[in-house]
Amino acid sequence: MIGNGSSFFRSMPPVTKNLIIINFIVWVAMILFSSKFGDAMIRYGGLHYIGASDFNIAQIILYMFMHSTQGIAHLFFNMFTLFMFGITLERVLGSKRFLFYYLSCGIGAALVQEGVWAMMIDSFVNKNAEMYLAEVAHANNMSMAAINSSISPLQLAQLRDAVENWLVTIGASGAIYGVLLAFGMIFPNRPLYLMFVPVPIKAKWMVIGYGLIELGLGMGSANDGVAHFAHLGGMIFGFFILLYWKHKHIIGRDGFY
Repeated sequence: MIGNGSSFFRSMPPVTKNLIIINFIVWVAMILFSSKFGDAMIRYGGLHYIGASDFNIAQIILYMFMHSTQGIAHLFFNMFTLFMFGITLERVLGSKRFLFYYLSCGIGAALVQEGVWAMMIDSFVNKNAEMYLAEVAHANNMSMAAINSSISPLQLAQLRDAVENWLVTIGASGAIYGVLLAFGMIFPNRPLYLMFVPVPIKAKWMVIGYGLIELGLGMGSANDGVAHFAHLGGMIFGFFILLYWKHKHIIGRDGFY
């Protein structure tokens, strides 16, 4: 039994296998060093709003290798999905092309998330800055007018930057949604099963369903701490990459709708 499991693990395509290993290692490191370096790791590696002081360009890649340490669910479901679909995709696309696709979807998800943040940053900053100042006024038994008049432009700028730095996202979900899209486009009629649903669903319909759910949650301003538009961004970038590969005959015509 152990020998068969070890043999199966060694036979996994290298990119899928190493992506899973790296994500688990980073997650364990985040837990082990959370007391000393937890905030620093998120500050440096988590994806921040591009206008915030904590943003750096490396975050558009690093963020997709970090996951929540509040539990294993975030990491497990992403890596389980990568395991289920990545193995087949890597064997079809080849390791180099699959790695390019995976990282591109993750970067695309980051860019879309940055665009969404840019559109809502002013309202987000104003709302949260006002809430913070109201708390300060209450704690010091002062009126809001007195608080506003006592704050200098420099202090306002510092407050805005602090609020902007509250916007951060981590996780491989954008890249994973790109993987789901690729599987649905290359194997559109492959039957898939949802947990607790005994009826098979064709891969193309499942992918479309996931996309519509993410769009609905994103448009509905779901306050669940999930970057729904980043998920859509991974799918959008993956869609155009796959269309280009189809045009270049890298992927056969039978692999599309």
